[in-house]
Amino acid sequence: MAASLGIPVSELIENPARVNSIDYRTFESEAGRYTLSDIRDELLKPGRDPRDNFAVPKFRDDVKEIADLKEGMELEGTVTNVTNFGAFVDLGVHQDGLVHISELSHKYVQDARQAVKVGEVVKVKVIGVDSTMKRISLSMKAIMPKPKRRQRPRKKPKAAAGPQAAVQTPVAAEGAAEVRPVVPLTTPMGQEGAPRPRKPQRFPQPRQQQPRPEKPAQQQAQQPPKVRPVKSPVEAAPPSKQTMR
Repeated sequence: MAASLGIPVSELIENPARVNSIDYRTFESEAGRYTLSDIRDELLKPGRDPRDNFAVPKFRDDVKEIADLKEGMELEGTVTNVTNFGAFVDLGVHQDGLVHISELSHKYVQDARQAVKVGEVVKVKVIGVDSTMKRISLSMKAIMPKPKRRQRPRKKPKAAAGPQAAVQTPVAAEGAAEVRPVVPLTTPMGQEGAPRPRKPQRFPQPRQQQPRPEKPAQQQAQQPPKVRPVKSPVEAAPPSKQTMR
């Protein structure tokens, strides 16, 4: 490339005018298009890192151990692991804190991988610290602004249609409205607007027990008293022949 321009390689490095004047199409047979693009970027910025920019969280100088953490502190950390029940965040205290899946967002999160990913820098709030068990509870939604609630439209009350309802018919001449009472279909003939009479309710009456007629004293004296027949004693059976032997 430097020979095609007739200059040494040292004059080509970090010289945008010379690098952009090169005809890269003539070198596509020797190298691919993507390789030529990398060579061009290297000539413009030699020693560059081809990897993407690596974001580093800003750890607080006064927080170095679990004992330094207090509830309500807002910190930055890096997501080190994502599980089904939440995400672990490194805060720089040699112990990762847990952001439960219910604390990732105000919205419902079915999978924690949809909200965060490994290596992402996040801001969290400390909601619980247990120094003896070495447990740190964190929350991400405590820092996020709460979403506004949607106001449902109120339903308008329906107008009650009764026997006194009126129908307005426009009049073309005067522009006013003529009001006529509506006659319900259930009213009897000759009585417009009168309610239908209700049927009387019938309640069952308790039955009255009639007294039994008493028998005259003469009939009671003529009837002889009932006597139960006395059973005769059972005679002893004669001894059998087997017993006599």
